[in-house]
Amino acid sequence: MLSVNDKAPDFVLKNTNKDDVKLSDFSDKTVVLAFYPGAFTGVCDTEMCTLQDNMGAFNNSGATILGISVDSPWANGGFAKKYNLDFDLLSDLDRSTINAYGVLFSGLGGIDGYTCANRAVFIIKDGLIKYAWQAEPNPGVEPNYEEINNFIENL
Repeated sequence: MLSVNDKAPDFVLKNTNKDDVKLSDFSDKTVVLAFYPGAFTGVCDTEMCTLQDNMGAFNNSGATILGISVDSPWANGGFAKKYNLDFDLLSDLDRSTINAYGVLFSGLGGIDGYTCANRAVFIIKDGLIKYAWQAEPNPGVEPNYEEINNFIENL
């Protein structure tokens, strides 16, 4: 996994409208990258909804949230619609971004050969990782939302 002060790898991923989203397009903002294993799975639902609930605080601090999973744009679109998520959910179908950030998880749900994103949060500012957290070794663990909020407020 990447660490604090590492350069954040740029990426181009599709959002729920199938538009390209590049990390470098947000170079003037603080970005919260929230990797999640899969749409419509209990802990992921809670995590994305909690991030949505904190959007006001993030926006006040000039931060943008980007959710990343291996789900298709259509699945992510249904997920965003169900929970009224106002931030982009991005599809990393080839797992290139998940690999670049070092958060690949194998065998989710006991399915050998299936790989997805482990639950992880990176906060990026000025192209550098300022905060890095990963749920090791269990994607069922949620991030510390208060810690993330406090970090962004003090960045």
